[in-house]
Amino acid sequence: MFEAWKVRNTFIHDVNVITKIVMAILLFVFVIFIHQFDIMIYTTLLMFLFLVLFNGVQFKVVGIFTFFAILFAIISSLSMILYGEGTHTIFKLGFIHITRESFIRGIHLSLRLLTVSSMGILISLTSEIVMIFYSMMQHLKVKPKFAYAFMAAIRMVPIMITSFIQLRHSLKMRYQVIDAQHYRGLKRLKHLFIPLLSQNIRRAHQLSVAMEKKGFQDGPRTYYYKAPFSYKDIVFIVVTLALLAIICYLAHVLPLTGIPDVRSHNF
Repeated sequence: MFEAWKVRNTFIHDVNVITKIVMAILLFVFVIFIHQFDIMIYTTLLMFLFLVLFNGVQFKVVGIFTFFAILFAIISSLSMILYGEGTHTIFKLGFIHITRESFIRGIHLSLRLLTVSSMGILISLTSEIVMIFYSMMQHLKVKPKFAYAFMAAIRMVPIMITSFIQLRHSLKMRYQVIDAQHYRGLKRLKHLFIPLLSQNIRRAHQLSVAMEKKGFQDGPRTYYYKAPFSYKDIVFIVVTLALLAIICYLAHVLPLTGIPDVRSHNF
């Protein structure tokens, strides 16, 4: 998916995508039930370090994804920070009331989102979309018609973007010889989206006819691409579980804040 920015292969690239998704779900459940602030801090730091070390792409790509993840995490926690409950007031102005408790809970929520985002970014950067669906067909027995439908839909996205750009450039040239009253307001949108929609419906129909002509069906089939499990899946599982164990140990031995539970009103 990000082959243009890829600089190296890591062992995570060879881990089956099903294993990655299962471990991501496990991590999500872990952070949902963690309310100790120190554990959450260590989890976020180690998962971000894990992302930086094993992404395999140019650092600027990771930086862009990380920036938007941080921005999303901050925006998502603002309501909890600005309007949360608590007894130790830090700032109050009108209906805005920031307390120590609401601030800590907001940061805790942001750390949860950053942790899950780091794992999601890592999976995105180290997995190919095609292999996701092949793995699901081979191991989870997903019907090919559903898997190929999703692959075709994903493949249509860049085609639609290219068609949109080409159509927009064509209309710019055409508008030079057309009276402005014919392409103002909603008429301009109609000139863009109706041809775009018709083009892509035609493409989708041509694709379905081509697949049917080549004998595509839901019965038993062979696969050109194989998505097997390997020892690297076991290594990935062990490393992830070891990281979670190290996180709990560090939070116990080297507490950073000493806040036992962010749900409490006494910290």
